[in-house]
Amino acid sequence: MDVHIRLASVEDVKALHQIELHSFTLPWSEEALHNELSKNRFAHYTIIEYEGEIVGYCGVWIIVDEAHITNIAILPEYRGKGLGEKLLRAVMQLARQSGALTMTLEVRLSNEPARFLYEKLGFEPGGVRKNYYADNQEDALVMWVKL
Repeated sequence: MDVHIRLASVEDVKALHQIELHSFTLPWSEEALHNELSKNRFAHYTIIEYEGEIVGYCGVWIIVDEAHITNIAILPEYRGKGLGEKLLRAVMQLARQSGALTMTLEVRLSNEPARFLYEKLGFEPGGVRKNYYADNQEDALVMWVKL
């Protein structure tokens, strides 16, 4: 399995946007992704490539000693291969190296595969954000892990 993980650049915006379109009901726009990569000094985006193709990415904001996952997605046809776990482990390491002590994220209550992955990597439930998702008002589970 030829897997490579690297930091994203503005040249990757179109590929990230394609992953968004195939992964989320309310995908971020190319402009939003470009702004994250070019203007947000807290944002760090990591890409995972499989056999030379960008198949997933993860965005994290690192502010002082806390890291917040903004997005994490793997193209549907590449899910179930352990790529999400490899990517998240790399992002957790990046956050640690950047001085973060904790990491948090929100996940749909119905997204059992993602919740299973987060729990496997040590994330624990920390609360619920009611009606968090704009597309269907689904609640989000807030999860935390100590790095």
